[in-house]
Formats: sequence, structure tokens, C-alpha cells
Amino acid sequence: MHPLAIAAVLLAAFTHATWNLAAKRASGSRHFVWLYSLGSVILYAPAVVWVLASSRLQFETAHWVALLMTGILHMGYSLTLQAGYRVSDLSLVYPLARGTGPLLSFLAATFILHEPANIFSVLGVLLIVGGILMVSGLAHEAHKAPRAGIALGLLTGVFIAGYTINDGWAVKTLMLSPFLIDFTGNLLRLTVLAPLALRDPPALLAEWRLYRGPILIVAVLGPLGYILVLYAMKHAPIGHVAPMRELATLIGTYFGARLLKEQVTPIRVTGAVLIVTGVVALAVTG
Repeated sequence: MHPLAIAAVLLAAFTHATWNLAAKRASGSRHFVWLYSLGSVILYAPAVVWVLASSRLQFETAHWVALLMTGILHMGYSLTLQAGYRVSDLSLVYPLARGTGPLLSFLAATFILHEPANIFSVLGVLLIVGGILMVSGLAHEAHKAPRAGIALGLLTGVFIAGYTINDGWAVKTLMLSPFLIDFTGNLLRLTVLAPLALRDPPALLAEWRLYRGPILIVAVLGPLGYILVLYAMKHAPIGHVAPMRELATLIGTYFGARLLKEQVTPIRVTGAVLIVTGVVALAVTG
């Protein structure tokens, strides 16, 4: 993989884990997704206006389809992820979602988009997914994991795989700007969820006052991290970028242990080592 693509993915992993920590801390907010979507739209609108004004791209049906799909898939992802955080731990939902997503993304990129794969890239993916299962505890104590958390984590992973393939196609083939793709997702969430969020303005204002910090963190870092990932996809295979993003699982697990006081066992440490090994395997074979 190109060094700049690797650097973008690594920085994106840190921003992703950071905003997920904030999202977990705001799991009690009913309208958290709408509030941070509003913040992202306001903050990133100038950049999107500049992109549209300077772009010579002629929009065709495929471009509109890609933008509609990214909006739908990202809204599903945001809602299921936040629902998972309401019913279960960060250290369960986050690794499970991040483990399911890259596996499905790699398979789709290889068998649908016909991106090349070799023994090392396949081994890298297997190491990452296996490591994430160990970090989450599902490999050895699945009976103790909340069923709702498992179901929502898996469903979140499906949405991750869906938007990864769609958005990778949009930036690599359709040449859409990463800023426009991320902005579309936030704008659709803002529009669709507005009637419910604006039904009770006093309660919405109270949530803003209570969760203002996490809202602003996600509003800034959510788009930034994903724009970095989309930049990496323009310069590297989707099937390699998607699993490399899962380095965020290491950071998220550390946050869960140190900041949320969640338990860290030797098996989780072993899983973290497997994830790092898988990331290195993908990086050197791209």
C-alpha cells in the first residue's frame, strides 16, 4: 500500500475509536445521531460547497444512486451502532461490528469487484477477524454476551460492509469526492430524523446541554476519519483498506479498559496482537 494511504488509515483508526468512545458516553441520548449529524452538516458545508464549485464532474444516474445508497447505509449504521451502545458494552459491540465489516468487505471486493487477493492478504484478514473475536470475548465466552448486543453488532457490521463497497466504488470508479460522500450521509440522517427530533424542542435542547461534548467530538471526528478512509481507498485496494481500519479496535479496547473501566484479559491481549499482525500482513502485500 502507498505510505500516504497507510498513514490516512492509521489516523482514521484513532479518530474513529475516539468518536466511538464519545458515542458510548452519550448512549443515553435519544437524538444523539440527529444532533451530531446537524453539527457535521454545519461544519463541513463550506468544504462541500467548494468541492462542488471547483468540480467539473457531470452527474449521471450512477452518481445519484451511489449517493442515495451511501445515505441509506450510513443512516442504518449510525442508528444500529447507537442502539447497540444503549444495550451493551463498547468492548462487545465495537469489536464485533468492526470484525464483521472487514470480512464481508474483503469478500465482496475480491469476488464482486475482482480485486486481487493472495495468501498473505487472506491470512491478514483472518488474523484480524480472529483477533477481534478474541478481543470481544465471543471466541471463548459467547454465552455471557448479551444477545441484543451481538445482534446489533453483527447488523452494524453488515452496514459497514455495504457502505464500504458502495463508497469505494463511488470514489474509485465514479470519482466522487470523499467530502461529498460523507456529507450526503449526514444530510440524509438530518432530514429523515428531523421530524422525530424536533417534536419536543425543550427535550432536544436539554440533550444538547447534557451531551454537548460528545456531540461536537462526533460531529468533527466522524466525517474527518471517514474522509481519510475514502482518500485511502482512492490509492489502495478496498479489500486491504477496510480490514486495516480495524486497528481502531486496539484503541477502542484500550479506551474501554482505561476510561470505561471494562475488563481486559490475557485472551483480549492475544487478540490485539493478532489484529496488529494482520494489519502488517495487509500493509506489506498491498
